[in-house]
Amino acid sequence: MKQLTRYALTDEFSAMPIGAGRWSADIDRSWWGWSGPHGGAIAALAVHVAASAAPEAAVRALDLRFVGRPSEGELVLTPAVLEVGRHTRVVDVSMTQGGRAVAAASVTLGRVGPPHPDDVVDVSRVSLPRPEDCEPFMIPPEIVPMGGHLDLRPTDGPLPLSGSSEAWMRAWISTITPMAMDAAYLALLADCLPPAVFPTMTAPAAIPTVTFSMHLTAPLHDPTPGPVLVRTANVSTSGGWSVDDTTLRDPSGRLLATARQSRRVQTPTTR
Repeated sequence: MKQLTRYALTDEFSAMPIGAGRWSADIDRSWWGWSGPHGGAIAALAVHVAASAAPEAAVRALDLRFVGRPSEGELVLTPAVLEVGRHTRVVDVSMTQGGRAVAAASVTLGRVGPPHPDDVVDVSRVSLPRPEDCEPFMIPPEIVPMGGHLDLRPTDGPLPLSGSSEAWMRAWISTITPMAMDAAYLALLADCLPPAVFPTMTAPAAIPTVTFSMHLTAPLHDPTPGPVLVRTANVSTSGGWSVDDTTLRDPSGRLLATARQSRRVQTPTTR
């Protein structure tokens, strides 16, 4: 199944080693977001490259910063591994296009121990419809092309651009091309819902991600492809910046990961 994970990413983003520890990838236009390569795809690639550079450890956290504007063309990812103690690794991944820096990531990896009776496990008891009982929702691919790669099924709450008073969304999400359940897959899905302020709006606006972080909260023992319950909520939009918090859960309600994004609001977020 580990090979399936790598196959899915290399198949979707043409990712491959190019020597000296570096990787090459190409996020084609079908995986673009509002105006460029989908941020979740870049996050997934950073996690994938870091995990390949430190295969003896498991991904625990990701911090990603966009330092330039990604565009069309080859993306070169260069990892640098730092050993922190016996079982922890920090892998810094620089990402460039045409020699120009576009993003930088720091991925923390470490040994995951066996379950213990004192473990704190977050399992949601909220009753929600199963994926097969939810109607699909298509993100218009003519506006956001990567929407065509997703099976997205809202469970409850407001929909984007509905003029709601509530700034949150929740949906079962999976990729139409099955991908194994690993940290790279979660990084991809964590950025697949629109900005959480969108339900309060009636017209789209450019709200690009500047920083993205994700923390794994549960071991990913079962790599079988499947839907993930993703909930994103806007915690602040003011002064031209917007902050979203996101949770990702498996079908049993177990919390798999949390994520946070800071976004730049490029146009007013008026209803």
